[in-house]
Amino acid sequence: MKRIIPRWPTAAAALLLAVAAQAGTAIRVEGAWARPTVQGQSGGGGFVTIVGGDQADRLLGASAGVSKVVELHAMEMEGNVMRMHAIPAVDIPAGATVRLAPGRNHVMFLGLTKTLKKGDHFPLTLRFEKAGEVKVEMQVMNEPAAAEKATMKAH
Repeated sequence: MKRIIPRWPTAAAALLLAVAAQAGTAIRVEGAWARPTVQGQSGGGGFVTIVGGDQADRLLGASAGVSKVVELHAMEMEGNVMRMHAIPAVDIPAGATVRLAPGRNHVMFLGLTKTLKKGDHFPLTLRFEKAGEVKVEMQVMNEPAAAEKATMKAH
């Protein structure tokens, strides 16, 4: 009589290994900050450093309770004039560090519902194509301190 050995344990183990391999290193978001605004100002800028995981990903958008709309924006020189415009996404190459920083790609808060005061904090949700939603705490400040800038540049 031939003994039949079920194959489901090996199939389940293979599936678990595939899921674990696919999960890999996740995206990290560091150094999240926003510039203070003045009363009545309708827009403001936010900045973060994104460290890519094992797979390339794309930042598709963001949301925050401090504004009606949050967009991804780019800054580009047109002749002698710096212009800002909305962009649909920001590519995050695998293992790369991408900075959303003043004068470059950044997060734009449009239709502010409150004044962003130095020392305040507020949540920002970033939406990635593969990593899904990543929530970070934005700190409102003029610019990161020199030590924080050095840490941000080291990544």
